[in-house]
Amino acid sequence: MPQTDKQVCIPPELPELLKQFTKAAIRSQPQDLIQWAADYFGTMSRGEIPPVREWSERVALSSWTELTPELLKVLHSRVGGRLIVHADELAQMWKVLNLPTDLFNSVMNVGHFTEEIEWLKFLALACSSLGVTIAKTLKIVCEVLSSDHGSGPPRIPFSTFQFLYTYIAEVDGEISASHVSRMLNYIEQEIIGPDGLIKVNDFTQNPRVRLE
Repeated sequence: MPQTDKQVCIPPELPELLKQFTKAAIRSQPQDLIQWAADYFGTMSRGEIPPVREWSERVALSSWTELTPELLKVLHSRVGGRLIVHADELAQMWKVLNLPTDLFNSVMNVGHFTEEIEWLKFLALACSSLGVTIAKTLKIVCEVLSSDHGSGPPRIPFSTFQFLYTYIAEVDGEISASHVSRMLNYIEQEIIGPDGLIKVNDFTQNPRVRLE
């Protein structure tokens, strides 16, 4: 076939468009992501408001069990401390808890997960369906991961928090890497003690910590 030197031009607005699409998909948790994407971009091309519906608007109409931090904690305990879990196994755990299949599929799609799933990334995206903000999402993740059972504020290793915050901010797409780096450096240098743990209060009640 004849070769061509024609270059593909990427519209400058495409990255921002994709960021907004990703955020809308996480909020809406569509059952059929492909059809929802077609509707989303179709309405935008007509100058209309995209079909973004908060998950909380739909869950009350569902016959499924509503996702809660407590159920995510149960799911986390069943993963058993593994960093990687197979998709079929995780889907079965999700089903046993009677959690919404469309939410599972949406998290899988947004995270681009395949057969081998990084559990902390999946958990972070699942928590994002409950958290209005990044700080709220991280608070929920800390509560799920913490082993402090009623003995004080939930705590997790700072290294885990660093991984989760960086990943969630990357998916969100509206927070610069430099801002994330500044916040993490401040937390590590000014807040984290010798135990290497971060408490929920450290990033939810400190006015100098602005995660977004």
